Amino acid sequence: QLKEEGNKYFQASDYEKAVQSYTQAIKLNKDKALQAVLYRNRAACFLKKEEYAKAASDASRAIDINASDIKALYRRSQALEKLGKLDQAFKDAQKCATIEPRNKNFQETLRRLGANIQEKLHIQFSTDLRVQKMFEILLDENSEKEKREKAANNLIVLGREEAGAERIFQNNGVSLLLQLIETKNAELILAAVRTLSGMCMGHKARATAILHYLGIDNICMWMSVDNEEISLAVCNLLQTITDCLLGQGKEEHHGKEESVVLDTKKDLRMITMRLLDMLVSKKVSGQGRDRALNLLNKNIPRKDLKDHDNSRTTFVIDNGLKKILKVVGQIPEMPDCLPLTENTQLTASVLLNKLYDDLRCDPERDNYRVICEEYIKSKIDPQDMDKTLHAIQMVSGVLQGPFDLGNKLLGMKGVMEMMVALCGSEREIDQLVAVEALIHASTKLSRATFIISNGVTLLKEIYKKTKNEKIKIRALVGLCKLGSAGGTDYGLRQFAEGSTEKLAKQCRKWLCNTSIDARTRKWAVEGLAYLTLDADVKDDFVEDEPALQAMFELAKTSDKTILYSVASALVNCTNSYDTKELVPELVQLAKFSKQHVPEEHPKDKKDFVVKRVKRLLKAGVVSALACMVKADSAILTDQSKELIARVFLALCEDPKDRGTIVAQGGGKALIPLAVEGTEVGKIKASHALAKIAAISNPDMAFPGERVYEVVRPLVSLLNTERDGLQNYEALLGLTNFSGRSDKLRMKIVKERALPDIENYMFENHDQLRQAATECMCNLVVNKEVQERFVADGNDRLKLVVLLCGEDDEKVQVAAAGALAMLTAAQKKLCSKMTEVTTQWLEILQRLCLHDNMEVQHRGLVIAFNLFSADKELAKKLVETELLEILTYIGKQEDDP
Repeated sequence: QLKEEGNKYFQASDYEKAVQSYTQAIKLNKDKALQAVLYRNRAACFLKKEEYAKAASDASRAIDINASDIKALYRRSQALEKLGKLDQAFKDAQKCATIEPRNKNFQETLRRLGANIQEKLHIQFSTDLRVQKMFEILLDENSEKEKREKAANNLIVLGREEAGAERIFQNNGVSLLLQLIETKNAELILAAVRTLSGMCMGHKARATAILHYLGIDNICMWMSVDNEEISLAVCNLLQTITDCLLGQGKEEHHGKEESVVLDTKKDLRMITMRLLDMLVSKKVSGQGRDRALNLLNKNIPRKDLKDHDNSRTTFVIDNGLKKILKVVGQIPEMPDCLPLTENTQLTASVLLNKLYDDLRCDPERDNYRVICEEYIKSKIDPQDMDKTLHAIQMVSGVLQGPFDLGNKLLGMKGVMEMMVALCGSEREIDQLVAVEALIHASTKLSRATFIISNGVTLLKEIYKKTKNEKIKIRALVGLCKLGSAGGTDYGLRQFAEGSTEKLAKQCRKWLCNTSIDARTRKWAVEGLAYLTLDADVKDDFVEDEPALQAMFELAKTSDKTILYSVASALVNCTNSYDTKELVPELVQLAKFSKQHVPEEHPKDKKDFVVKRVKRLLKAGVVSALACMVKADSAILTDQSKELIARVFLALCEDPKDRGTIVAQGGGKALIPLAVEGTEVGKIKASHALAKIAAISNPDMAFPGERVYEVVRPLVSLLNTERDGLQNYEALLGLTNFSGRSDKLRMKIVKERALPDIENYMFENHDQLRQAATECMCNLVVNKEVQERFVADGNDRLKLVVLLCGEDDEKVQVAAAGALAMLTAAQKKLCSKMTEVTTQWLEILQRLCLHDNMEVQHRGLVIAFNLFSADKELAKKLVETELLEILTYIGKQEDDP
């Protein structure tokens, strides 16, 4: 009975239910002959479902029972062919042809498979020859340079193709690639490493074999070399291998092949341990150390906190936290310092932060803190100032990472006192480290009060006395930062003694001095980030083109602190920070009670802000912002993204500037800002996108597929929590988009924007109602939108008909346009229109007699559609005054 049921489902093409019936039958049945038939039938279902591994398995079971089961043999042949196992498929087809030699189908299959096998062998043979030839050229020192370059590029391309990668692997290719790496020739090393990356891509078994053959020690050694291209290529190879071991490859496993790959946890731990060892090895270059930190940053903390397994993080904390702290505690000016780049220590601080954030409970966080405290305590030695310096530098590094933990470390006995004592030291290196630590510690007000009472005098003394520019610039930033911690304007003026312009001028001078290293100049940017809170400073700053250009150049160096400082300075210059509106009554009350009322600086008024924005645009601020957005996620924090989004919104204020912003890559840069970051940042970026989308040609502003990514941010602004301007400009942007293509209209529908657009069509606000109606007018061209109007149980059509009767001409034009297109596309809506409201005829007559030609034209199209749709409806209309109106209009002079 189940078998017959399965047969019926199969004939009805319901293969899922057929499989269920045959499976139940297999479980109940004990008769071997029937069992073979059931397996054979289920194999046919799996073939239809394109589950070829299962089809081959079931056919094999049927053949095990009856070796000459011709249907099972043929089905297995078909499945094996689809799985790419042509030689096995050929054998099964051959058996079928032997049993039934006159069957033309079997003969044809044999011919096809034979030809495919020959072609496959030919390709394999020619690929093998090509691989062999390439290696011969590359390993021959006498080969011409051009030939070697061509062979290297061909090898890389071949390694990226599955068939090519497998041929290289099968032909002793890994060993030959290792020989290329050992030649010490940079071009050959790059070609070999990139080929290996291609071979590992999406293939766990091959990646595991290559890892073991090359050896993790060798890979780490190659990554440690002082050659940026090679170091990066090896880093990519190790990332590709790690992705495969973590199961993020692209390969599809068939049947039992997956079980061939061994457990990968051991290999992943081995890689992690070697990367941690790289952090503290003097043999590793600064770039190599950065690569190791980046790999740890990317692969250790969980991508999704819903995943409960954070064992990789706890493993790194137990085995490598001290090694990361050692990197953070390095002092570049000291002779025993490890090789570092400008970003090494900041990247290590980011890793400390990510690891801390990835912990799940207090005991795990306590363990992290205890390891840090014990390691730092072991370095504090009043008898050995060099050792103590490293401890203070570590605290400074942790303050740039997990800040709460850094604050706890500041509370350790003697740490703050040691920092203040180092400020008073005669040694420049002591002053340098102490000043930096004080700057990082002053971010929290509770700590800043201690430093304000103890450290400010020292910082002033250092600033005035020192001849070392590096220390002077840091001391100035310390004073600026403490000033803002003590209460923005008041603090700055108190510590700068009323000379913020003078200090800002000094910062700009440092910023433009290219003979000072970038690490020191970044402090000048941070100083300006605080000083531009003063209106006079920001006005002078935007007039200083060399200083602006120097800041933009530094912003492209991808340093977390610089990005944040540049973005902060630009927010101050464009006044794009949030300001509290002063209630006039409360201001009067404050004056009456003789309280201080903060007054707006004349240079913070709108005219001055507009002038500064124009100046920044002329200086090329958009290109700098676009470059900042491309920075690595570890460097571009959510806070920085929000600041950049604020600046973009301020730049987009004047419609005349939006073309320039688009031309310099602003439209493209805003998309990621609207998707990721803080809630405020996403809204600001979405609003800036809406401003651009409202008036720009989408094909120019967001070329290619990028335009579809803009739809979601625009829809996110159609929310009652957003303000009216955001709603309005989002609707204008969507109107512009919906007029471009049906694919864009479909995207808007998929993002569930229709209910929100309909809600705004009910709005009392004239502009919002008009914008929503115009947007709907463009959307009704789409078939799916039309179906929603046709569906029973909604008032969509009634709303559009009533809007045609509005006094607002722009709303009338849009609503009548929508109704004209709907009634032309769907005849059902013609009769439905007469049922939704009793006012329909009066509204139609008013449209046809309208003074505005655009409205009248739409009314006449609607009337034409109603007449054309249905004979009874046409009769009904002829009996009304509409016939007289049409006759009257028909006698008027023609208006093209």
